[in-house]
Amino acid sequence: MSDLPITSAFNDGYIAEMYESFLRDPASVDESWRQFFGFARRLAGTTGTTIGAPTADATYLRKVAGAAGLVQAIRQYGHLDVQLDPLGSPPLGAAELKPEFHGITEQDLATIPGAALGFDADATAADAVARLRRLYSSTLGFEFEHIEEEAERDWFRRVIEQGEMRRTMTPEEKKAVLHRLTEVDGLERFLGRAYQGYKRFSIEGTDALVPMIDIAVERAATMGAREVVIGMAHRGRINVLAHVLRKPIATIFGEFEGKHPISNAASDTGDVKYHLGFRTEYEVAGGESVHVMLVPNPSHLEFVDPVVEGVARALQRVRGAAPGTLDPASVLPILVHGDSAFPGEGVVAETFNLSHLRGYTTGGTLHVISNNQVGFTTDPRDARSTYYASDLAKGFEVPIVHVNGDDAEACAAAVWLALAYRERFGKDFLIDLVGYRRHGHNETDEPAYTQPRLYAAIKSHPAPREVWGKRLVEEGVVTAEDVARIDAEVQSAFERVHAQVKAGTANAPDHVPGDQRGATDGEQIETAVKADQLIALNERMLTWPADFHPIAKLARQLERRRAAVGEKGGIDWGHAEALAWASLLVQGVSIRVTGQDTERGTFSHRQAVLHDPETGATYAPLAHIPAAAGAFEIYNSPLSEVAVLGFEYGYSVAAADTLVQWEAQFGDFANVAQPVIDQFIVSDRAKWGQDSALVLLLPHGYEGQGPEHSSARLERFLQLAAENNVRVAYPSTPAQYFHILRRQALAAERRPLVLMQPKSLLRLPVAASHLDDLATGGFRAVIDDPREGVAPDQVRRLVLCTGKIYYDLIAQEPSSQVAIARVEQLYPWPHDAIAALLDRYSAVEDVVWAQEEPKNMGAWTFVAPRLRAAVGNTMPIRYIGRPERASPAEGYASSHNEQQAAIVAAALAAPVAAEAR
Repeated sequence: MSDLPITSAFNDGYIAEMYESFLRDPASVDESWRQFFGFARRLAGTTGTTIGAPTADATYLRKVAGAAGLVQAIRQYGHLDVQLDPLGSPPLGAAELKPEFHGITEQDLATIPGAALGFDADATAADAVARLRRLYSSTLGFEFEHIEEEAERDWFRRVIEQGEMRRTMTPEEKKAVLHRLTEVDGLERFLGRAYQGYKRFSIEGTDALVPMIDIAVERAATMGAREVVIGMAHRGRINVLAHVLRKPIATIFGEFEGKHPISNAASDTGDVKYHLGFRTEYEVAGGESVHVMLVPNPSHLEFVDPVVEGVARALQRVRGAAPGTLDPASVLPILVHGDSAFPGEGVVAETFNLSHLRGYTTGGTLHVISNNQVGFTTDPRDARSTYYASDLAKGFEVPIVHVNGDDAEACAAAVWLALAYRERFGKDFLIDLVGYRRHGHNETDEPAYTQPRLYAAIKSHPAPREVWGKRLVEEGVVTAEDVARIDAEVQSAFERVHAQVKAGTANAPDHVPGDQRGATDGEQIETAVKADQLIALNERMLTWPADFHPIAKLARQLERRRAAVGEKGGIDWGHAEALAWASLLVQGVSIRVTGQDTERGTFSHRQAVLHDPETGATYAPLAHIPAAAGAFEIYNSPLSEVAVLGFEYGYSVAAADTLVQWEAQFGDFANVAQPVIDQFIVSDRAKWGQDSALVLLLPHGYEGQGPEHSSARLERFLQLAAENNVRVAYPSTPAQYFHILRRQALAAERRPLVLMQPKSLLRLPVAASHLDDLATGGFRAVIDDPREGVAPDQVRRLVLCTGKIYYDLIAQEPSSQVAIARVEQLYPWPHDAIAALLDRYSAVEDVVWAQEEPKNMGAWTFVAPRLRAAVGNTMPIRYIGRPERASPAEGYASSHNEQQAAIVAAALAAPVAAEAR
């Protein structure tokens, strides 16, 4: 009946005409009319109405149609009539929820049998409508009619209307919620007294969030979950840490006292208490144990969202199964959002967009908007263009339930429904928990300056604990004395712990994340692979099933890889990468690669996934290495950087057995993911003692294509490098790339790796490698001038550079008085290797750093003080490159060629004698 025409537009003649058409040929009218007249026929069977006279029955049929329209309106718009605001502001309402909108009256409903609308035969339409109003417009507001799949909409109608959704709590459950709300409220009140003026970003006003997460963890455990991964911003975080994660109260008090926990961070930087993460084993009823993790998050609010999804995906992997095989029931992701941040931050939409993609799905996430009805000092009318804070989720067909934060039973019912939906359909679910914020944005603010009327209402409104306690007293579940006693016991417990912390006698264990740092970068790692093994792996990657036919042109191109491992060489970038991956897979390391157009490679250099033009089938040779003990996954990502990079970071943190690589389509696209880079990738160890071995592949190099896509902003990563937090390299040969990938995967010390990747060098013959380069040696942080005839004692100028410009320099055949060395690893800075190089060229009078980037970009500002320290006061260090500029590169090829030629000429000019300088 959901598609019936609006009955206010009906007239008797039109109905009669449609009915006559239906009698002649039911297929001649729309399905909605067929449903309607079918109801009318059932109606005739229960009332004895004569259905063969359409004109005489039109008025009655219109009433039935009006009742059907009202029923559908209640299902679709009933949420607009729910009292959601605990502070009492009335619901918006909707004209469609009134019988008059549908051309009928309340009295008319009593004359229509419920059977005519698909309800119980013993009830009238008035009974059915009254029941639906209780279900859809009482304590919970449901939005699911926007979901495309009819099966899902039918499921919601059934579980809501047939009582399959549990909504009645037992007395013991109600008491447990009272106790939990008392603990939640009690902690905030105690902290407010004991640490006045301290920021804590209290949960007060959305206290029900904690028992809701409790219920989610417990029900997930009964559904097979062994892990729950939670992401949230700072509001309410301390309370969630204390009561869901069970972080010791003494430890929390100690942090308020200024006692910083011991961590395995690389420095004493640390982070504020309401950004920290925690892990615990959560014992649920029945004896099951669930591992619960709260992922650390900075003040960037929603940027933890994709990180949580990446962690969850990594934990859901089924070991030993086909690549990409997941057990979604084993891990439940929970994301707690802010009502302003949810519609305001684009990363939320990007994360939702990942939810159904094959490389990113996690089997459904429980989303909760902790709705304060204000953002910092911004009212909803200035924070979003939609009525509900949750409306963004409709675009991703996510079902939504709105709930009044003062109604703990309704909050519990929302969670039960969410988990049942996830179990049935494996999709995301959103709960809009409408509450308020009792204090300002933080406890030092005066919120009445900007929201005086709102905070007057909040000041006079009882806490959720008090509202729930009063309800239970009225129901006879507890007495008023019980409510007071529970509160006193909770406060007394906090007082005891606080006194112990003050006296220094508390048992306040420090949270020490597992030390995953292992050895330092000085460790010796075998990255060379025997030649015969590489040849065998190469052959396997050039083999596909007999019934699979790759595109002929591409097959011919790949065939060149068979000759490239021979005596003549010619291993290019994509080939070396594939060999590195294959060799790691055999060693038991799994590989995950994502990014925009990554399967093929932006520059068509990778071709890791082959396509059959006849059948449309695909085949990834690396996923079918017979001896592989690791799994290979590669996915084209959506056109997103921030969510995808955040996801891969989270995946890398949770999957120590996997080499995780994210490739930017062009290096400058990483700009869009800068918060993930700044807040997670380069500072995770310093702030949270957390480790990742994520690899960033960022195409970089000046080919005269304009300022966009020339620079991956190498300077920014070098500026962020400190305390051994990251590795930054710019390899210049496929062999170097091969070795550094293998070193990254096999190193005991897990640190992110930022690689400047080539474009024009991908197939440059002079840059190609030989099989011996992969079968011997390892990654070299510094590569000396390899030219024959360059005698160290005859060299007067030493040119140091990094990356692509090396090939521009050697193309001009430098004189034997000029040596050109490459710095392949920029951070950690290879001080010893640079010192050894300078010792070798003892007659050098001129040391030059040459780069193609502008002076205020690229590596110069980073390397200059380090080179000066290595050279000492014996000679100056000269810069040769583009001058300082606001834009990375020239917009015209002719200007680029002119500037590039000038840089090369200056770098290779005859050395300036010391006495002439």
